[in-house]
Amino acid sequence: MWDIHLTEDELMIRNLAREIAKESIVPVREEYDREGTFPWDIVKILAEADLFRVLIPEEYEGLDVGNILGEDNTLRVSNMLMCLVTEELSRACSGIALAHAGTALGITPLLIAGSDEQKAKYLPTVAGGEKLCAFALTEAGAGSDASAVATTAKREGDCYILNGTKQWITNGGEAKIYSVIASTNRSRGARGLSAFIVEDGTEGFSYGKKEDKMGIRASATRELIFDNCKVPAENLLGKEGHGFVITIKTFDATRPGVAAQALGIAQGALDEAVKYAKQREQFGQKISNLQGIQFMLADMATAVEASRALVYYSARAIDAGAKGTGAYSSMAKLMASDTAMRVTTDALQIFGGYGYMKEYPMEKMMRDAKITQIYEGTNQIQRLIIALDLIKRGGKW
Repeated sequence: MWDIHLTEDELMIRNLAREIAKESIVPVREEYDREGTFPWDIVKILAEADLFRVLIPEEYEGLDVGNILGEDNTLRVSNMLMCLVTEELSRACSGIALAHAGTALGITPLLIAGSDEQKAKYLPTVAGGEKLCAFALTEAGAGSDASAVATTAKREGDCYILNGTKQWITNGGEAKIYSVIASTNRSRGARGLSAFIVEDGTEGFSYGKKEDKMGIRASATRELIFDNCKVPAENLLGKEGHGFVITIKTFDATRPGVAAQALGIAQGALDEAVKYAKQREQFGQKISNLQGIQFMLADMATAVEASRALVYYSARAIDAGAKGTGAYSSMAKLMASDTAMRVTTDALQIFGGYGYMKEYPMEKMMRDAKITQIYEGTNQIQRLIIALDLIKRGGKW
């Protein structure tokens, strides 16, 4: 039904991502999940298909998306295209999809606050898929409370010296470009945070533990360690003290991407459940003929389509330059991730005992779905954002 709302370019990109997902990701997703290895061969395919260019403005070798203008009249990227690609890749494997989606998150602070010189230096290499990106905010004591960041950045001459450890960083160790949030003034709390570009190989920057995760196992999740890390002062994004604002603007723009990931997982689970129900026989008939199964499938499909409507709406609102889109981004992330968890659980139930076995994709999809309720702000945090925005508006939207 949503095809009628997509432009020819959007349909082309979506169909390209769908084809890659079916032909290149589905055959290897079980292996990558089992081994927990990073999908560099898929990254190469995505780069050759120019799918990383959807993340970058045309003027920096990105894709021409109709010259979408930001508030400052500068060209920016299509949130809708990012969501479409993320959804289709996640429909096959959300862990593999994160190589692309995690880069979208990592590059967004640079798109928001980077200077022309910074963008010219870094964005073309991302557009071509030569370098992946990561966003480094989370620490052991700073997750939902971004203002509790303990990593410090002290100005010394023409450099900032970073000290601290980041935790659970998507694309960590594989990315070459990191957007790092650190405190340049601890006494000011959130207002003392600043954002920096840190390149792989920078003196004093190393990688710690690679996490062994329940789901999204094809995605690399690592510690980042900054030990007197010398970052050129020219790598400061925006101004000192703007890090928290950059973080909030980043999440407002990228949460629809997490929602699209969850949507893709849910759609993939629904696809598998319908296919299985039409094949599996019990009581002398296909279980798709049983009303109890039909009701489950109907509820799953309705939740998926409702989530899709909200995800696409939030992406369109961002692309239109609408104000106050943060709450809608949170709604999309909240609804789509809760839907992904519910749909994968019900889909596994339709599979019965087979769904619990690793030879079928359902148990993987259920494991993958859980993280979408947690990262880029837990769903409890999303409810707070939505409620506070609603109260601020006096109940009016």
